[in-house]
Amino acid sequence: MGRCAQPDPLEPRVRTAPVARRPRAGRAPGLATVGRRPRDRLPRAGAPRLAAFAAFAAHRVSLLHGVPTVLFVHAHPDDETIATGALIAELVARGIRVSLLTATRGEQGEVVAGPLSGLEGTAALTRERERELAGAAAALGIADRFWLGTPPARALGLEPRAYRDSGMTWIRPGLAGPADDIDDDALVRAPLAEVTADVAALVERLRPALVISYDDGGGYGHPDHVRMHEAAVAASRAVGVAFAEVLRAEAAGSAEAAAVSGAGAGAGAGAGAGAGAGAGAGAGAGAGGAEWFDLSAHLATVTDALRCHASQLTVDGDHIVHSGGQREPIITDVGLRVL
Repeated sequence: MGRCAQPDPLEPRVRTAPVARRPRAGRAPGLATVGRRPRDRLPRAGAPRLAAFAAFAAHRVSLLHGVPTVLFVHAHPDDETIATGALIAELVARGIRVSLLTATRGEQGEVVAGPLSGLEGTAALTRERERELAGAAAALGIADRFWLGTPPARALGLEPRAYRDSGMTWIRPGLAGPADDIDDDALVRAPLAEVTADVAALVERLRPALVISYDDGGGYGHPDHVRMHEAAVAASRAVGVAFAEVLRAEAAGSAEAAAVSGAGAGAGAGAGAGAGAGAGAGAGAGAGGAEWFDLSAHLATVTDALRCHASQLTVDGDHIVHSGGQREPIITDVGLRVL
């Protein structure tokens, strides 16, 4: 779509929905009220789709083979682009419909030095990050977006709410931990059951073929990332939809180099199933298997989307420079593992 184009304000990309029906008398709000069907009453497409992912685990087909719709679950604006921008661009190029659920507005994010630095810690930063997400989503080709806590991403019987960015501190380079001061309405303060119920409400509404989110470490340990991994896994299982976690090449170790598949050329049956050892690089049967994608063909698209997040980062060639000065390569090698 080009240079960080903003969507027409008359045609917002954020999906809204009518207020959900009231739960039946005697039923508590939460997972029990998201309309979950028993496993034996899943839609007809459900069992074949889950069987297809089981077939991938045995490396008989590519994970993305025949997938029509995918829901990405992220914690903050910019996570969708930094962690999965190249993967989203690849899915869109394949004709797969991509939806995005974002949990918070990233209110606690540090702002890069420059004209936007005065927004840090103000309500205006929330609006700016909402605007930045809209631009990045448009650049990546995301079909529709949702905010956690806002219908349809809100469990039946619960009033809409906004989950707040929990913040973080650096424990050591590359590993984050909880912030010293966490707001009462922060995502990590909310009961996991409530967060899971909200995610499940959207999964039930959309019925994507696949839900994708962080690994169990949240990528680099951010508490909000870990919470959304937990909620996305639990919600996907409750509704009966397949879930895959995103793996990063540097976490996989040197064995990953032999496992990256040429996704840009189109992964067919059996493509992308690499062998190796280490965190995420293994290609054994079952949950230990991973499919790797070389998505460097989408570098320009991801760069355009990254530039939309101007309050949080700058782009320097093929690297991201974060607000704190940390540099990291733009991610174009991504692994997926079905849990």
